[in-house]
Amino acid sequence: MNKQDIAIVAVLVVALVGWLFHQNNEAKRARAAYAERMAAAATNEVPASVAQPMPAATEAPSLSAGAQTEAPVAPGQGTAASAAAMTAEAETGVEESIVTLSDEEVGMEISSKGGTILSARLSGYRQSVDKDSPEVVLVSSNAPILALEGVPGFGARSDFSVVSSSGTGVVLRAVSDSGLTLTRTIALQDGYRVAVTDVFANEGEGAFALGANAVSFGEIRRLDANRLNILSVDALSAVRVKDGSLAKVDHWEKKGRVAAILTGRQSSGGCSGAPDASFLPESASMTVDGPQEWVALKSRFFTQVMSSDAKSAGYRITARRAAGQGALKIESVSGALLFDGAAIAPGESLSRSYTLYIGPKKYSVLRHFGPRSGDIMDFGTWKYICIAVLWLLNFLFGFLHNYGLAIIAITILVRVAFWPLTQRSNESMKRMQEIQPLLKEIQAKFKDDPQKLMQEQQAIYRQHKVNPMASCLPMLVQIPFFIAIFFVLRSAVELRFAPFLWIADLSDQENILPGLLPIPINILPLVMAGTMYLQSRLTPSMGDPAQQRMMMLMMPAMMLVMFYTMPSALVLYWSVSQILAIIQLWRRRQGAAGQGTSATAGQVETESMTRQARRLAARGE
Repeated sequence: MNKQDIAIVAVLVVALVGWLFHQNNEAKRARAAYAERMAAAATNEVPASVAQPMPAATEAPSLSAGAQTEAPVAPGQGTAASAAAMTAEAETGVEESIVTLSDEEVGMEISSKGGTILSARLSGYRQSVDKDSPEVVLVSSNAPILALEGVPGFGARSDFSVVSSSGTGVVLRAVSDSGLTLTRTIALQDGYRVAVTDVFANEGEGAFALGANAVSFGEIRRLDANRLNILSVDALSAVRVKDGSLAKVDHWEKKGRVAAILTGRQSSGGCSGAPDASFLPESASMTVDGPQEWVALKSRFFTQVMSSDAKSAGYRITARRAAGQGALKIESVSGALLFDGAAIAPGESLSRSYTLYIGPKKYSVLRHFGPRSGDIMDFGTWKYICIAVLWLLNFLFGFLHNYGLAIIAITILVRVAFWPLTQRSNESMKRMQEIQPLLKEIQAKFKDDPQKLMQEQQAIYRQHKVNPMASCLPMLVQIPFFIAIFFVLRSAVELRFAPFLWIADLSDQENILPGLLPIPINILPLVMAGTMYLQSRLTPSMGDPAQQRMMMLMMPAMMLVMFYTMPSALVLYWSVSQILAIIQLWRRRQGAAGQGTSATAGQVETESMTRQARRLAARGE
């Protein structure tokens, strides 16, 4: 290795150590803040940043091409106004009753104050990797589900009486001073679904004008400090396009619009980094007009979705940032479904039903919620390949009973499936390597005549039956499958806290012996970088040897930096894939050596090509 190579490697190593040190410090601060929040929640002490009144919503600009249907919430109509409407009603002194509903999937607490869902506890999903950790609770009492806004007498603290209840359902009723009666039925269903029916009955003597109103579908919060745990919003518009199908799902995460509610600008990340939160409000809201099939609040592994049989007028999204100064971090996202007003004649009633999904982002369950609800997984362009990979992952788990082994099995199946293509690629690279002397001679001879050079190169390719693109096409064919595996292994809830060997959680980095060093200790990324270097050494090379040596060092170093803090499942897949590639290359070399003459024949052919090129140059052809 020359001095230039050593200098470049040294710079890469210093940059890697510095970046990892910074990432580790950020993770420590995030974990400490999360621990403080959890401790405060456990003692029922609400932090001051939550307890204080929410500031008025900021006016955010149009954020997309269809912005004419989206309107920022004006001051007095956003979070502050909503919170005021919920708490304006004076306490009546009636004691709050809590009704518990449960089935095999979820346990809920229903409050007689507002007839709301205060908490949803998910069976089988714990809060941390510790096996004794309590179960995940998705709903926050600060933003209860089903809280009504804009209906006098039925606010978040209005008194409901429990008419009847069973283990999986409850009926509540409340009567307003105007004679309007609200009967609410809440029932658990299979697949983490909750069926809710509201019946407004006018028992007064005059017509009742029900104004524009909203019903909350809760709040999604960051359950951990993992940098991949991004909060986002999805919505499927009920508007039909020309061919009669529903409009596309609106993914707020991709457009950066959740953060834009607070910042007032479209992008909040990328190379420029997250904006400074010092001068931003702690929370702000935005309203999206138009009927919706459903609206979903999402974290990395969990989601809350709401749909209604009644035509909605749109929805409102409220974003809250983490308290304090520094870079902007979205701490929670809440939402409410909006409805237009209606008149209810004396003795008549108005019925409105909702369906909720409160549970994991598990495709096999989530796809049955509503039209195109499987798109909440956000698999992107290659969603059908992602669905197949996810099915295969769970199918193999059913036999192997370990997701680490299932990932290894998938890697082997992928390698076997693409083995012929890989072999063809390696053979093509070997042939290209053998004709390199001839190509260099031609390049030197016709360096001032590009057109003639191209003709001579094509003639050489035809003569020796070499296709320069043959080594690239097999890799291009495999790219969609690799992307699908990347998306699945990064976001599959099945991998959350799934152990494998020394790895406690395949959905996160290894982080062995935390706190021992300034940076987390991850073994698999080092293995991956080593196998990538070894594969580069075994792969037939073309072009300048100095450049090839440089790439052998730079590519593993770059991949090490990129994958060092990636989920262990991804690094495991890539490492095993590299090991299988090395085995394939080693067997190929062993096979050539076993024939006894292959290497010699190749050298003779290469020397023959070199002599041929020199004769052509000497004749001036």
